[in-house]
Amino acid sequence: MKLKIVATLIYRFDQETPVIVAIEPARSADQVILSEQLLIDQPAELIRDEDPATGARRFRTTLSGQVSIQYQGLIDNGTRPQVQAEARQLAWAELPAEVLPYLLPSRFCPSDNLMRFAQREFSEVAGGGEKVLAVLDWMQEHVDYVHGVSTAQTTAEQTFIDRAGVCRDFAHLGIALCRALNLPARAVSAYAAELDPPDFHAIFEVFLDGRWWLVDPTRLAPIEGIVRIAAGRDAADIAFLTSASLCQCLNQWVEVSRIEGSEPAEAAA
Repeated sequence: MKLKIVATLIYRFDQETPVIVAIEPARSADQVILSEQLLIDQPAELIRDEDPATGARRFRTTLSGQVSIQYQGLIDNGTRPQVQAEARQLAWAELPAEVLPYLLPSRFCPSDNLMRFAQREFSEVAGGGEKVLAVLDWMQEHVDYVHGVSTAQTTAEQTFIDRAGVCRDFAHLGIALCRALNLPARAVSAYAAELDPPDFHAIFEVFLDGRWWLVDPTRLAPIEGIVRIAAGRDAADIAFLTSASLCQCLNQWVEVSRIEGSEPAEAAA
């Protein structure tokens, strides 16, 4: 599937401020960047970084005053597979070394505090893929998608208590429950077609059968319309903008649209 993406951030910085920005889609085998451009409305010297493990791309620079940062891209994300019930959970000894950190508790995903619940609630579920699907079903039944009940500091444990939150909270809770079941899971920032209202989206991935599978615990966006930006232990690793000092977000908006049956050159024109 080909997707056109336009993402715009408008921020104000009271002083020269170092920032790290992650709004460009990751380079990975399952999504191809056909064309793209990055527009910043003030002179900025960029230091570009790419994570060899996830393909995530970030840039570092210094900004001041009011700044607009816009990403425009045409992405072909192929065919996104859904998590399969028969996907096998690997033993720890079978996991690649780079996957091991995603078994462990992290700042926003204290999976050790949810282990007793997860292992009792899902003890009758056998396979790895089946466990993931059972976690998603449980969340759909017991957690409400509600704005305003959480903050940027809310952890998966608090969401488990409140039984409500937004996409970031759903992702953290899903990750924590999977890790509590010995399933490697990591947070993913993404662009998503058909998300209403359009915005950056937080989902997660689980490692089964030797590969990462994208899942949306909110079930608000179809997996086939997902474009991955960055991946990490939790939201602290995948923020679209991180600044060295306080700044003000004046506005941001995201547009993701499907381009059906068009050639890349026509779509990019």
